[in-house]
Amino acid sequence: MAYSTEKLSEEKVFKDPVHRYIHVRDRVIWDLIGTAEFQRLRRIKQLGTTYLTFHGAEHSRFNHSLGVYEIVRRIVDDVFDGRPEWKQESRLLSLCAALLHDLGHGPFSHAFEKVFDLDHEEFTQAIILGDTEVHKILKKVDPNFPKQVAEVIAKTSENKLVVSLISSQIDADRMDYLQRDAYFTGVSYGHFDMERILRVMRPREDQVVIKQSGMHAVEDYIMSRYQMYWQVYFHPVSRSAEVILTKILHRAKDLYHEGYTFKFTPIHFQSLFLTKVELKDYLKLDEAVMMFYFQMWQEEEDLILSDLCKRFMNRNLFKYVEFDPAKEYKKQYELMTLFEKAGINPDYYLVVDSSSDLPYDFYRPGEEGERLPIHLLMKNNELKELSRQSEIVDAISGKRRTDHKLYFPADLLFDDSQHQAIKSQIRDLLDLK
Repeated sequence: MAYSTEKLSEEKVFKDPVHRYIHVRDRVIWDLIGTAEFQRLRRIKQLGTTYLTFHGAEHSRFNHSLGVYEIVRRIVDDVFDGRPEWKQESRLLSLCAALLHDLGHGPFSHAFEKVFDLDHEEFTQAIILGDTEVHKILKKVDPNFPKQVAEVIAKTSENKLVVSLISSQIDADRMDYLQRDAYFTGVSYGHFDMERILRVMRPREDQVVIKQSGMHAVEDYIMSRYQMYWQVYFHPVSRSAEVILTKILHRAKDLYHEGYTFKFTPIHFQSLFLTKVELKDYLKLDEAVMMFYFQMWQEEEDLILSDLCKRFMNRNLFKYVEFDPAKEYKKQYELMTLFEKAGINPDYYLVVDSSSDLPYDFYRPGEEGERLPIHLLMKNNELKELSRQSEIVDAISGKRRTDHKLYFPADLLFDDSQHQAIKSQIRDLLDLK
């Protein structure tokens, strides 16, 4: 029997709080799950610093990746199987891309990427194409198979239907993380009728479409995504923790380039600090490693690095006020000047953070960025773009919501040890009582 079609002698199942069970029958999938690169995802949190706000949010990208795989497995095995538009040879490609789509995430994901100017999707492709256990397994399917999987994740594959299963405005990735993140944070916003959506999905040559009768389930999904972004993903307390995390990494990087002698040398970060990140070094990084350094750096002679690490480890986070940088730039400049006079470095202790989300949009000719819209399959077999049929979706289509906040250490501003007059001015400017 060919490796690509080999089945396990007995089905393996993972007990899952969101999907009840995750089913594995394919030898390829089981072997991929057992690789060092995939097991590393157990040590990367799905929601970064959000556990400091919602204490249950300790779940990992390993959980999520299995969930995305299970949704795609159900779609291709239960919904698409036997339909003339679905090519059975795309099945394993879909399952592998779903399972491996987040393989390249680093510790604390997006904050980590911003500091070191990295792209997790590029690392995902590097893992799939590089000298890794994952690559060896994919290559056993076919010498060209790793490249095919990498192209799906890069969204450059000719198989647009499989790409849309993994990455579109209604894909398996979003359907899993909304429900999983809602479950572990304990909120109700992310719940929607996935069973209904799966039943009304239909394959087309270049994308997944939704039967007209499933429109209201899709409306519910889009609104749940909107609520999750503003109530969970952009929660200001989580963002405060992310601001501190980002500043720790910036400070460590700056000190390294200044020739500072660390009590505990950041050997795991050296290739990142030198912007020569090799895959083998990247794969050694996870959140346990990061937290170990933060724990040790609390004892550093550098007061800024030490203080920021203590704040992160002990959840002594920055406070925030609403702030509009476009209108209040003079106020920001004045605050920076006063912070410096008070002996508080504004580069690390006065931070504007912005959150922005576009809940749904459709392709607009002439605009940058391809936005594949959600299409409804009408009874006469025509396709119509969702917002043209749904008043609810039309009301939010193309409307980007942006939020800005100014973060600062309130405890230092109320510390009466020195610079009292200046700190009083800062408190007045920030309207702190």
